[in-house]
Amino acid sequence: MQKRPLILVTNDDGITAPGIRTLISVMNEIGDVIVIAPDSPQSGMGHAITLDSTIYCNTINVDEGVQVEYRCSGTPADCVKMAISEIMNKKPDLCVSGINHGSNSSINVIYSGTMSAAVEAGIEGIPAIGFSLLDYSWNADFEHLKKDIKKIALNVLKNGLPEGVVLNVNFPKIEGKEFKGIKICRQARANWVEEFDKRVNPQGKDYYWLTGKFINLDHGEDTDLWALENGYISLVPVTIDLTAHHFIQTLNSWDLK
Repeated sequence: MQKRPLILVTNDDGITAPGIRTLISVMNEIGDVIVIAPDSPQSGMGHAITLDSTIYCNTINVDEGVQVEYRCSGTPADCVKMAISEIMNKKPDLCVSGINHGSNSSINVIYSGTMSAAVEAGIEGIPAIGFSLLDYSWNADFEHLKKDIKKIALNVLKNGLPEGVVLNVNFPKIEGKEFKGIKICRQARANWVEEFDKRVNPQGKDYYWLTGKFINLDHGEDTDLWALENGYISLVPVTIDLTAHHFIQTLNSWDLK
């Protein structure tokens, strides 16, 4: 009898979020599941880790059928570190993060707690995938994502991923809920133009709410934004190595001696 793979599930929306509950149910069809996720929402935390305060990690039973679940007071990256160093007696065969309530396409990947959890797993040599749906509603419908999530996860388990590469998967929010397919993409060149809504509290002190607009600067038809706008699931291989290799030769020509 073939041994079932060991799968670590985490997220950044918190352990009770509907997105992670859906992801857990899919992973239970594939392998043995351990869940370690934040005890509260951690969206936009990026790859933050906890250095100057304590971290708590306790078991919790949210749904039936899950092998073990832990809620962690730390960040998504903390959750993966905790899983590998303290909770699990061996590295998992796969780490999946999400399903995020909202987009993690394009530049959002660097702000995303969902993707940072996947990247942390990738740093440890664990094949990892981040899943997101372009629907910020807490009551978003994730049911129609299950088939493609399972397909992608099984392919990663079968084929593996190169060292230092994780997958960023985004699902469009579409009427009718029939995706055109999975499109392999590059990350679109886009950015946020931030604005701060300045206000004054009753004590006369200024405070700010961060707002802004997302600007797509990329008109290519091979990007994740194009795929999502046209009804496709976007799949972007993300590398952990941030070196600008193409610029090394130019830097070597500078007068730095």
